Amino acid sequence: MATDVLSPELVTSGLETRFIGQRVIHFLSHGSTMAAAKREARRTAAEGTVVITEEQTAGKGRAKRVWLSPKGSISLSVVLYPGISQLPYLIMITSVAVARSIEMVTGLKTQLKWPNDVLIKGKKVCGILIENELQGDRATWAIIGIGINANIRMKDFPEIAATATSLSDELGKGISRVEVIRCLFVEMENLYLSLGDGELIYQEWRDRLITRGRRVQVVDGKKRLEGVAETVTKDGSLVLRHDNGSISYIVAGDVTLRNTRLDSPATLGQ
Repeated sequence: MATDVLSPELVTSGLETRFIGQRVIHFLSHGSTMAAAKREARRTAAEGTVVITEEQTAGKGRAKRVWLSPKGSISLSVVLYPGISQLPYLIMITSVAVARSIEMVTGLKTQLKWPNDVLIKGKKVCGILIENELQGDRATWAIIGIGINANIRMKDFPEIAATATSLSDELGKGISRVEVIRCLFVEMENLYLSLGDGELIYQEWRDRLITRGRRVQVVDGKKRLEGVAETVTKDGSLVLRHDNGSISYIVAGDVTLRNTRLDSPATLGQ
């Protein structure tokens, strides 16, 4: 399947943002866009600097998983300098921005799965990773990593084809990665700048989550919990009601939706 080129000029030319995506560092192949973006942040790069690669060879996802990003995918990391109070909302902003962008560019309906996945028809199409550095009571930087299965044939990855999908497979044709990325940057920046107290973005993120109201299994390290995912709190935690009526607040973990085809976490774009 032919893929379009992600040149900095194509991404930035006429881009209607103030800072996200106005500076793009592009690689044909790179080990990890997250690592490259951290180096930029530690050099106090301009906020909104983006590192994009056509192919990522040594990316790490959440829980130290391999972040697989073959050619044809969208693999990028964004440098931000948020206030510490904004940190819990970054996953909400990014998830909603990805979902909106996919819907606007492709017409495909998306779903969000707590904590960091974007799905189409119950299959993973995007994973998000956020890392930050704190010094005392302030955040020095935050890096948002985004991996979208764009122009990828899932039959080439049979080990995860049951749980992951791509935009091109769902559409039956290739898509413009540049168009998705440009739309994503506009949506991310608009949400970031309009965050305020976070109530509106929290509500949209919460309402898009297919996890809410479902029976789930949550694995967090060596802990394995089951129950009904009642809701999410404003700081992003999952509220899990156990069968005995007790409640756990879960900050991070792998969620499996019961009675669905999502039997294991997908790693492509994770």
